Amino acid sequence: MNLAAATNESLASLSNTLIYSAMAVYTLAFFAYIAEWLFGSRSKVGRTAAALTATKKAGAPAVTVQKAGGTTVLERPKVVVRAASGTRDVPDGPGAHGGDEQGDLYGRIAVSLTVLAFLIEFGGVLARALSVQRAPWGNMYEFNITFSTVAVGVYLTLLALKKNVRWLGLFLITTVLLDLGLAVTVLYTDSDQLVPALHSYWLYIHVSTAIFCGAVFYVGALSSLLYLFKDSYENKLAGGGTPGRFANSVLDRLPASSSLDKFSYRVNAAVFPLWTFTIIAGAIWAGDAWGRYWGWDPKETWSFITWVAYACYLHARATAGWKGRKAAWLALIAFGCWLFNYYGVNIFVSGKHSYADVGLGALQSVGF
Repeated sequence: MNLAAATNESLASLSNTLIYSAMAVYTLAFFAYIAEWLFGSRSKVGRTAAALTATKKAGAPAVTVQKAGGTTVLERPKVVVRAASGTRDVPDGPGAHGGDEQGDLYGRIAVSLTVLAFLIEFGGVLARALSVQRAPWGNMYEFNITFSTVAVGVYLTLLALKKNVRWLGLFLITTVLLDLGLAVTVLYTDSDQLVPALHSYWLYIHVSTAIFCGAVFYVGALSSLLYLFKDSYENKLAGGGTPGRFANSVLDRLPASSSLDKFSYRVNAAVFPLWTFTIIAGAIWAGDAWGRYWGWDPKETWSFITWVAYACYLHARATAGWKGRKAAWLALIAFGCWLFNYYGVNIFVSGKHSYADVGLGALQSVGF
């Protein structure tokens, strides 16, 4: 074995070690996020309102104070947690920590661990790239580890920009751990060179933008999913119903459904032009590699279906006024198309984008 081959093998081994290390740190972050939710069982406003309501039901007198030698009765303070019955003017929740200092401490620890895990995973992706001396997304394993890295990077960037998204942490890290678990068990592929058709600078342009778009689409889809739960919760409250203890404990702390709806729309709308560019870049690459720009290959077809689905979602929001549950379901369907484009087409459908047999641990399909 020559020196270059030995170096590449060492880098590949280092990459695997770093990915497993990142999974360990993500697991610690997962438990820290769990602790944030547990110790912040309800917001301070919610707890105060519940206490006042209980006191009122018990027939306790209003607050009295001594004033100018006499006694003055003060009106019981009104704490607004949710809008009155029949309305939907709902404030944002305080976040996973629920206003609890200990919960907030665990939340900050969780974010710190997430940053550390992100850096370790990024190092693993970089080591994989150095071991094969190319972009680290030539097969499904590499695409998965890069995708999860970018998804966490998007989340941390939003936090750095002071956006109220820490409530995403637990849900994001849970799916990142599932993604990495799938990558290192089912999808793992040894470092290898690409087939000649993929040796192009378009690999860096086309697939990198596809990964970034998928990460942002994922954040939007997660927000849409949480919106559906929060909207049902608010509807029940507005109708005079009493949600269960779990719903009160969790959904009370999330942003208002209207905020989740707007957030999902904004992130999807922001990245949609880049997804359009991704498809155009893929067509140009196909023209260079195969002598034709579009051939309705399964991957090309589902990329277009995904584009149409997101276009319908954005068009419905902009023109038909589809805000709310209809829009959320459209967004989830569109992201489902994106997921099938990656997993379904790569595993179950053969085409020009497949470069080896699909097997457990031996999947050799270009990401997009």
